[in-house]
Amino acid sequence: MAVSQVGWIGLGSMGIGMSKNLQKYLLQSNAPPLVYTNRTLARGDSLKEIGAIPAGSVSEVAMKSDIIFSCVSNDEVLHQVADEIVSSGDISKKVYVDCSTVHPDTSVAVSNKISQAGGEFVSAPVFGAAPMAEAGKLIFVTAGPSTAMSKIAPYLNGVMGRSVIEMGTDVSKSSLLKIAGNICVISFMEVICEAHVFAEKTGLGSDILEKMLGDMFGPVLESYSKRLTTGAYIPPPGGKAGFDVQLAIKDAKHALNCAQEAGTRLDVSEVALSHLEKARNLMGDRPLDSSSIYGAIRTESGLDFLTDLCKKRDGKP
Repeated sequence: MAVSQVGWIGLGSMGIGMSKNLQKYLLQSNAPPLVYTNRTLARGDSLKEIGAIPAGSVSEVAMKSDIIFSCVSNDEVLHQVADEIVSSGDISKKVYVDCSTVHPDTSVAVSNKISQAGGEFVSAPVFGAAPMAEAGKLIFVTAGPSTAMSKIAPYLNGVMGRSVIEMGTDVSKSSLLKIAGNICVISFMEVICEAHVFAEKTGLGSDILEKMLGDMFGPVLESYSKRLTTGAYIPPPGGKAGFDVQLAIKDAKHALNCAQEAGTRLDVSEVALSHLEKARNLMGDRPLDSSSIYGAIRTESGLDFLTDLCKKRDGKP
């Protein structure tokens, strides 16, 4: 059996960790090294150091690869990538796997483009933040042709992820489940941010609240809390957010759009979106994490957007 050549497109905060784990697996398996590209190719220097091969364009990755993975920032970029793959030449028998979070309609449209050109498309969004991507502990949600799913299976569980939720052949379903998960995530963050501001305003204190969250609800919600108490919700000037506020706004809008189309409401998501947009408007000159909801709620309660820890870190009075 011929060994597949694997390609990668997109090296954002998620893609860089995922692609590193994939390259390590290929290296251990004596498979051809990963071929990768990114808008800023230097972003892949750490990937190149472990043997992956840079390519100058999406088309080059597509031409050289049998299986192509991507993880990109939004729906528009995904359409552009798909168009470049289709225009790269003969893609019959190639498998394109996208791990981005996009609207279900986008997944369907991209699947149609790829299948009409003779290839196979798998929608495979992931649950987990950048540290989980780095650790190879993501949860994949996959949908697409069974033949394609079997081809990509060796690269998912135990390589880039810790589990796979299979959603059948309808690629819109994996995007919908990812959106449902995002509804939970953004709602958790909204509530935790509100609770922290409550704790500060009442004199209860953030430390004891965080201990309760960890003891009561476990490490996941405790990690959300730590994004606030460590100052990660607003990285220092020139720093990089773990999950950029603009991506969170995009995800929240997708959820609200899908809910409206289905004839239901997402009240907490609406409030969270307003806080995300307020944070961006208040601190648009700074990198902001999705947890910057906290700063917006702080200002509504008469507190400064930045905690004392953040001010000290940034050298502010």
